[in-house]
Amino acid sequence: MTALAIDIGGTKFAAALVRPDGAMVRRVELPVGHDPAATLASLVRDVGGTGTGSLSGVGIGSAGPLDAVAGTVSPVNIPSWRDFPLVGTVRELLPGLPVTLAGDAQCMALGEWWRGGHGSRSRALLGIVVSTGVGGGLVLGGVPYLGPTGNAGHIGHISVDRGGALCPCGATGCLETIASGPSMVRWALANGWGDPGTPTDARTLAVDAARGVPTAQLAFQRAADALAVAILSTAALFDIDDVVIGGGVSGAGETLLTPLRQAVTKQAGLGFLHRLNVERTRLERDAGLYGAAALVLKESR
Repeated sequence: MTALAIDIGGTKFAAALVRPDGAMVRRVELPVGHDPAATLASLVRDVGGTGTGSLSGVGIGSAGPLDAVAGTVSPVNIPSWRDFPLVGTVRELLPGLPVTLAGDAQCMALGEWWRGGHGSRSRALLGIVVSTGVGGGLVLGGVPYLGPTGNAGHIGHISVDRGGALCPCGATGCLETIASGPSMVRWALANGWGDPGTPTDARTLAVDAARGVPTAQLAFQRAADALAVAILSTAALFDIDDVVIGGGVSGAGETLLTPLRQAVTKQAGLGFLHRLNVERTRLERDAGLYGAAALVLKESR
């Protein structure tokens, strides 16, 4: 049997057919476009239609917030989708198939656990997506922990600085206000980084940090320190083995990971927190698709 995996992001949608052995038979990615619902329908018919007879079900990882009970999503970067009935829409496109919804970062974590080589050693894994926002997901004992509404793992909205900036979510000093790509860039610009005529985005900030530009390095250090607080808080609650960092900012590699590992080691108190293994995603852009597929394939066993 085969799963149809769908990854709903703020700028692109992706879908793939995935077999129980992890083989990805077909993968298609499309920009969200001006009509996201039409893009979704095109993608589902294109990829799902090629394997309808053998499909076990559909797994969806979506940017949030979401309501897994109602099957609705309200991705921040898709303004036209507010309480959009994603599960119901996919069911109409593929009648008779079970559809399971989870957060995109939760699927990233599950994908890394299943196909990223962590499952053989991790009893508990935390996946973090550091990008335009900061999201997270937990896999405990090989099972994704989604919570009653499907929103468990929102590590980006752990408060790491009570005197910090107001977050769009309404709280103060959330991790996302310091460690997301746009937040890092805003802080760097406010502190003198950037030259006229050159790009001022997270990718350029990472390049400058890697070549030793002090303000850029400090922006990454601030992000690493804040991430370490949130990671250690989560690890203290769930006794985590592995932490996997994905998302666009993770492309900075050791520019982010080295200060992050150092901050985790420095801030860890209890002995069991010192065993945390922190690394970058092994599956890159496919982690979420593998996790979405696992929502189906693990249920069908």
